[in-house]
Amino acid sequence: MSVTMADRPTQRLRTVRARRDTPPPRRERPRLYAVDGIRLLAALMVAVHHYAGTRRVDRPHNPVWDRPASDIMPTVYHLASYGWIGVEIFFVISGFVICMSCWGRTPRQFFVSRVIRLYPAYWFAIAFTTAVLVALPGVWDRLPLSDVLLNLTMLQSGSGVANVDGVYWTLWSELRFYLLFLVVVAMGLTYRRVVVFCCVWGAAAMLAPVSKFHLLALAADPDGAWYFIAGLALYLMHRFGQDLLLWGILAMAWLMGQRELGLRIDNVEHVSGWRGSVLIFTAFLLAMAAIALGATDRIRWRWLATAGSLTYPLYLLHYAAGTAVINRLRDTMDARLLVASVIAGFLLLSWLVHRFVERPVAGLLKRGLDTSFARLRNAG
Repeated sequence: MSVTMADRPTQRLRTVRARRDTPPPRRERPRLYAVDGIRLLAALMVAVHHYAGTRRVDRPHNPVWDRPASDIMPTVYHLASYGWIGVEIFFVISGFVICMSCWGRTPRQFFVSRVIRLYPAYWFAIAFTTAVLVALPGVWDRLPLSDVLLNLTMLQSGSGVANVDGVYWTLWSELRFYLLFLVVVAMGLTYRRVVVFCCVWGAAAMLAPVSKFHLLALAADPDGAWYFIAGLALYLMHRFGQDLLLWGILAMAWLMGQRELGLRIDNVEHVSGWRGSVLIFTAFLLAMAAIALGATDRIRWRWLATAGSLTYPLYLLHYAAGTAVINRLRDTMDARLLVASVIAGFLLLSWLVHRFVERPVAGLLKRGLDTSFARLRNAG
């Protein structure tokens, strides 16, 4: 059928709208081994910071070293004092990886993937850390058994209960991110929907601190939101290519993130300065942008995949148990060698947990959850 002159403006308008609503075509990429390497580097940064770079270990009579860490190993202490930024790096990578792993998945698949990824190593970490604190008292107070049991849910922060290990506080931010992102997954992930999600979440995180509305602050997580948003924008760059909108979101995340870094320095027990922290954070975001745009596609070192798999167990296991071990062994060897040895030991333990706990338990959980959801579907 021929198109009349009157129809042409309408047809042209529809074409323009279709082009505007359709994201750039996906660009296929190989596995991002460089991201695995950065994840392990971030975990090591956090571990060294906890062992040698916090104000806690720099007090004259701290329970870890019994004298200031800056006196024992000044160079290590100066470098380790910046290691806390590894947590912010984790959040950015989490936004990137979650968006990547959930693309094309259903809400059920998203839920199952998060359960089998988070809980097996976490349950082991709770049991292991509790056992170590019983065997090596003096550094950390043990929680009542009822609180330890509640920790198994990973919901203790929402119940006002202390964590078995202080590093678990980040899991509360992760869980809130997953809950928010589940809404987008349920709608179906697209370029436009993820961009809108970033903008809406960013606006909520900006308004939450001044709104005096506790529920908004709880859901929006203004302390961590912009790091996750940065990761989401970086993944969209990786999948669809760069554009001005994504660079704008990333720039906004950097601007808000540097402010949050300053607030953490002021309010939490860290000793590193704002300039150095922002420099490290900026360098990391630029490195992630380079990875997202394909600059590291030629890196195919398979051992990096194994290194990345150690990150989560290492993060969960190293802090309370590691400092308790250091407390017992601090007079037996050079402090720097002790820190290196403890980290090496926890890397080995992390591999064992990944190989003999995470993988088999994740398989059992997946089969069980798939069966349960199948029954729900058939019963409905």
